[in-house]
Amino acid sequence: MPNRVKRVVPPSAIRFLKSILFLSVFISVHPWFLNPAFAAPQTWTGIDVLEAQDFAPLKGKRIGLITNQTGVDRNGRSTIDLLAHAPGVKLVALFSPEHGIRGVLDERVSSTTDAATGLPVYSLYGETERPTDAMLLGLDALVFDIQDAGVRFYTYITTMGYTMEAAASHHLAYFVLDRPDPLGGERIEGPMLDRDLTSFTAYFPMPVRMGMTLGEMAKMFNVEKKIGCVLHVIRMQNWPRSEYFDQTGLPWVNPSPNLRSSEAGILYPGLEILQAGGVSVGRGTDKPLERLGAPWIRAEEFAEALNRRAIPGARFEPDRFTPDSGLYKGELCQGARVMVTNRAAFQSMRMGMEIASTLAQLYPGKFDAAKMIALAGNATTIERLKNGDAPTAIIASWDKDLAAFRRTRAKYLLYDNK
Repeated sequence: MPNRVKRVVPPSAIRFLKSILFLSVFISVHPWFLNPAFAAPQTWTGIDVLEAQDFAPLKGKRIGLITNQTGVDRNGRSTIDLLAHAPGVKLVALFSPEHGIRGVLDERVSSTTDAATGLPVYSLYGETERPTDAMLLGLDALVFDIQDAGVRFYTYITTMGYTMEAAASHHLAYFVLDRPDPLGGERIEGPMLDRDLTSFTAYFPMPVRMGMTLGEMAKMFNVEKKIGCVLHVIRMQNWPRSEYFDQTGLPWVNPSPNLRSSEAGILYPGLEILQAGGVSVGRGTDKPLERLGAPWIRAEEFAEALNRRAIPGARFEPDRFTPDSGLYKGELCQGARVMVTNRAAFQSMRMGMEIASTLAQLYPGKFDAAKMIALAGNATTIERLKNGDAPTAIIASWDKDLAAFRRTRAKYLLYDNK
């Protein structure tokens, strides 16, 4: 018989085979390894944390819940339902902000009754914007659970402030079930609010984009405005400040009828300030807050002029649309679609200033920058826009005020980037 050749397996091949075997066992034990949804820990909002605590902070209390359709846990369960069935907790009343308890109305909202629970739903965007004595009768605490937009003029911030004031005057505990700033918690943008311009769309002197969660703002309001309520913030878990909403793993729920995606939310601060000046920002179309236009704009000319400005992280395409509601209802509008090409470089308020400047130059007498004051909230900024100052110079003029705000803000931050 011929001699058999003894084959020797190289050590490198043995190590490779062992690695493959280990990896296959690891994946079988941990199937989440290849699931991109688990690439980073999912954020737990305040309601998720409260559930994990078996609602202990609220036990023995009769509570009023300030919420809307965004008040859901990470599995999509309604905060209303969760608190209505929480052991040892007595849910007595509901309070709804602008757009109503289901977030679908673009008008003043009447108080009503919740069909599922039979509880009264007191509107804080109807005959009153503040809870009355009768609405608070018999309560021990107010609980706030609403997703914000990360923008100063979004009225849910004011509703929180007004209800904190009511809690203080009625000696009620106040709980904020915290949620992410959907624009991330690092960057601040825009002019500071003039102190004489506070309103329902401007509760506290802040820049347009403040980079804070509602829980952090509640702490700041309580101290800086000397509200003095007994405040409890149920903190989130697994939310690094750098994360935008679409990085949290949480379900997106439209916070208002026209804010329909995380992408629109990023554009929202800079686009929304323009509407009062006489342009549609896409309300009444399939892409609200992702486009702008007016009957007097010429689409190609406008988009080309904006692209020549080389606004960091943004690109503009000619657009035409006919809104079926809102400004210019039923009229053909020309304008531009806005695309964010680089989120890290993009500054929404820089974009807004550049668009306002372009409109004033191309269509004098058509766009009225003076009317932007209600949301921009800073008279000097508006005056400089009217005078034709360069947007970059206007933005640079905010630096001193933003640095001062950043120092104040730092005292109330609850989260870092770990």
